Amino acid sequence: MELAEYTWLSVAPSPPGRWDLRLLGWTLRSEFRSRSITQGLPTLLDWRIGFRCSDWSDVGCKQSVIVVGVEEPEVRAQLIGEGFGDALSSQVALVELAARLLKLEGLQRQIPRQQHIGPVTLDLFHRDAQVDDKWVGLHPREFALLWRLAETPNRPVGRQELLRDVWRLNHEPETNSLEVHVSRLRAKLAISNVGWIVHTHESGGYCIGHLPRQEYLRVDTAKRIPQETRAQQPRIPQTHEYREPRYD
Repeated sequence: MELAEYTWLSVAPSPPGRWDLRLLGWTLRSEFRSRSITQGLPTLLDWRIGFRCSDWSDVGCKQSVIVVGVEEPEVRAQLIGEGFGDALSSQVALVELAARLLKLEGLQRQIPRQQHIGPVTLDLFHRDAQVDDKWVGLHPREFALLWRLAETPNRPVGRQELLRDVWRLNHEPETNSLEVHVSRLRAKLAISNVGWIVHTHESGGYCIGHLPRQEYLRVDTAKRIPQETRAQQPRIPQTHEYREPRYD
């Protein structure tokens, strides 16, 4: 399954801003017929009057579908009873909606919540990376780029492949957007001393890098410096000479 992709099932071509997960970096696939959706892909079914698709009851794999815009509690309970993954009112917050999609039954195996690259932890829900429990502060496109590289850590990913998977482009753009994003990504990672994570491959693509062995040894040695070998600091007296006060 591709990175954080979801289906919008509605007569409307795109969701309103309060349900538009593209604002969190997700990829939207819009459909207006139930038979057209990809089975197992997390789906938002628009329940609003005038936007509800006519064949909504024919949706397959209902546990992967969240119905949004259901104001009546009784109707929400009925839809959940019919097998839908969840049913929510129109007041659900965007961040909660994303969390509920990731929690749908069966999707945990298809969309891993986290990926680990050495000391870096990528969190799909937050769309950011952590190093030593501190957030790096990645832009959604930077996160998508790093997540894509982490999916195939043992092989380089070419420029065309990255443009297709991250930018959804099937042609070569006239800009150097990929290189700019890689540069910014490395700069942010370098602040946490993990800039080596993104490596430029000799083929022209990019791949997950590995900390050189000598760097491992240097870091490990620094951690094991015996106390007695450290430079002795001059001892500063803790008492002070008493002086008579002056009143002149």
